[in-house]
Amino acid sequence: MSPVNHSDRWLSIVGIGEDGMAGLSPLAAAVVAGAELLVGGARHLAMVPDRAAERPAERLAWPSPLTDAIGPIRAARGRRVVVLASGDPFLWGVGATLARFIPPEEIACHPAPSSFSLAAARLGWAQQDCALISLHGRPFETLVPHVQPDARILALTWDGRTAAKAAARLTELGFGLSRLTVLERMGGSGERIRSARADAFDLDEIDPLNILAIEVVAGPDARPLPLASGLPDAFFEHDGQLTKREIRAVTLSALAPLRGQLLWDIGLGAGSVAIEWLLRHPSNRAIGIEENADRATRALVNAVNLGVPHLRLVTGAAPAALAGLERPDAVFIGGGTGDEGVFEAAWAALRPGGRLVANAVTLESEQALARRFTQYGGDLIRLGVERLVPVGSMHGWRPAMPVTQWSVVKPGNPGQ
Repeated sequence: MSPVNHSDRWLSIVGIGEDGMAGLSPLAAAVVAGAELLVGGARHLAMVPDRAAERPAERLAWPSPLTDAIGPIRAARGRRVVVLASGDPFLWGVGATLARFIPPEEIACHPAPSSFSLAAARLGWAQQDCALISLHGRPFETLVPHVQPDARILALTWDGRTAAKAAARLTELGFGLSRLTVLERMGGSGERIRSARADAFDLDEIDPLNILAIEVVAGPDARPLPLASGLPDAFFEHDGQLTKREIRAVTLSALAPLRGQLLWDIGLGAGSVAIEWLLRHPSNRAIGIEENADRATRALVNAVNLGVPHLRLVTGAAPAALAGLERPDAVFIGGGTGDEGVFEAAWAALRPGGRLVANAVTLESEQALARRFTQYGGDLIRLGVERLVPVGSMHGWRPAMPVTQWSVVKPGNPGQ
């Protein structure tokens, strides 16, 4: 195997910190000095004086949206193009965006320490034991699933207000004893590190360029999200249309979520199945189809409260509402099991190797599942749950309505 030669790669991505050119390695500094086209944010471009280059380079500040710069960058192929980025360009950075449009073998990257690395070093934290997340340009609610007792979180922030917002949310969730540390302008002359407890957060005038470190401490009224399927029913607002906890746990097991896969939840109700699917991995996706607009709105509220605001809603009746949707890797039919055309449309759209799970509580819908089991195979089970309830001064068992569940895997190669 021949050694990799980076010198013939026309596009270089150089990570740069708050210490500017002084913090670059000799190789990275030479790459910047030799640029014919220098691309970056206004702050990064200002760190490179013209005298740092062999000759003044053409400069391109990032437009909005950033991808508008891809055309001019690709048009410069054959010239020495240098993109300046914060820290490690391939950790929540611009590197992955560029690599979607430009072959990696044409790119040379010279990373600097990321904000996560600098923060962990300042605090003495083992970086591999921390949750590394970005709240910059992403929904703030994605913080919630990471709020686990004794967890350590490092979060890229949106601006100087993110830390106060996080403190308020932690307090609301019963984690007001958590310690928040704000690390501002790390590596530069303006570096500052301050801490405060979530329920007494009083840090002000926080520089927009900061990273937030959280040491999570659970109070007596804390309500963390369990990592297992089957969240308590009380976690969801609903009008009675809710797949109950025990049935939901079995349903998620049958759906078998895998990283990055897409679920259709037909008859979304309170959204509990789709939400728990999304909680299994940050890259998972779900589309909820719900005819009742009030229920759809309620499901989205539940999704936001539980930290998965990326649940996509389609308000309408299946099967018509399924038309044009991206093909799913799994389908849950919790409502409309016996409705004409719903199963057929879902089955046709389901990817080969995908899983379909349908629950039924009425005799008619159960009969529909039995017919499909006869035709398609799979597993047909009946689930019964009994709960202890008061009976006068004593207690007795009260059975819930039994649920018939059919699960089946669509034949074929999952790669098709």
